[in-house]
Amino acid sequence: MSLIYRLIFKGLACLPLPLLHGAGALLGRLAYRLSPRTRAQTRANLVQAFGAAEADRLLPTVMAESGKGAFELPTTWLSSLEAVTDRVKQVSGWEHVAEAQARGKGVIFLTPHLGCFEIAAQYLARHAHGVPITVLYREPKQAWLKEFLLAGRVRGERMKVAAADLAGVRSLIRALKHKEMVGLLPDQAPGAGQGEWLPFFGRPAYTMTLAARLTETGAATLFVYMERLPGGQGYHYHIRPPLTPLEGDTVARAAQINREVEAMIRECPAQYLWSYNRYKQPSGAPPAPEANAAAPMNSPPTAP
Repeated sequence: MSLIYRLIFKGLACLPLPLLHGAGALLGRLAYRLSPRTRAQTRANLVQAFGAAEADRLLPTVMAESGKGAFELPTTWLSSLEAVTDRVKQVSGWEHVAEAQARGKGVIFLTPHLGCFEIAAQYLARHAHGVPITVLYREPKQAWLKEFLLAGRVRGERMKVAAADLAGVRSLIRALKHKEMVGLLPDQAPGAGQGEWLPFFGRPAYTMTLAARLTETGAATLFVYMERLPGGQGYHYHIRPPLTPLEGDTVARAAQINREVEAMIRECPAQYLWSYNRYKQPSGAPPAPEANAAAPMNSPPTAP
């Protein structure tokens, strides 16, 4: 069975992006109709964030975007670095990268499961003046998928991976000490003992503290996401510093990172991976504290 999956994956990688996005949107909408479980999970997360009326309005588009995200993975991982990053047609905020590097310190890039997050680090690996980037890596459950994931996330000396373990954390810290770049998904649910229950759209979510700890090193921090353009035209790269300075202890910083992620999601809500079970309790983690899970929290501050 894994051989069939490999052949399908490689075959999809050869197709043009407009066709992949078109097919992905179609199958995403089909899943919306045929998969009650996925639809219910996605809708519940949308209701938590925006309320029922807005959730129902967004849900079909969200499912279509999720399909696009699945179908763009093969070409994102298996195409050359140049071919992948040439699909970025617009960049907003590149001056923040230049300013961060001018500080003479490492740079932390935080991107949630928003848009085509796989391209964000690849673009930096190609265009950040030869400064390498190390991205946090969690091995997929499917063994056959590992080689494809690594093909996209390891690009010679320009882009490397760090495992989601103690050795990997040391690799990230070492990269920052060498004035390099690191990238990670701050909304990825961590394992037990690696997070704190903190608000995310008004409900406690087990939130990684690693991203917050890295910001305590004095490295510059930037929030980024790769927005899909309509019709498979490519992508728009959004880059910005925190809306307010990251301050306080690790838990306070982790809570603020959640608010920053919320603000980014509100800019492009249809392209967030709402099917991701952000509120799950990892095995061995303490139960979530009680919270008002019915009403969405007030909108966070937005960029001027």
